[in-house]
Amino acid sequence: MNRQQKKLFNIHDKLETLNHAMGLVEAELEYHRHIDDDAQRDASVGNYIDREEAKLTAADVRRFEKTLDRMTRKRDKLLAERERLLATLG
Repeated sequence: MNRQQKKLFNIHDKLETLNHAMGLVEAELEYHRHIDDDAQRDASVGNYIDREEAKLTAADVRRFEKTLDRMTRKRDKLLAERERLLATLG
C-alpha cells in the first residue's frame, strides 16, 4: 500500500467518525430547537424569567448551529482532499 492509499484510508476513517458525530449534533440541535421554540412562545406571554430562559435557549441553538457549521466545513475539506487524492491515483 502506497502513501496516497494510506492517506485515503485515513481520510475515510475521519469522514466516518465526523459523519457519526454530525448526526449526533444534528439530533441535539433539533432537540434544542424544540426547547427554544417553546421558550420563545412562553417569553412572548410570560414574565422576565421566561424572557431570560428564552435568551439562554436561543444561545444553545446558536452554539449547536456553529458547531455543525464547523463540522460541515471540516467534512468539505476532507471530501475535497479525498477527491484530489483519487484524481492522482488514476
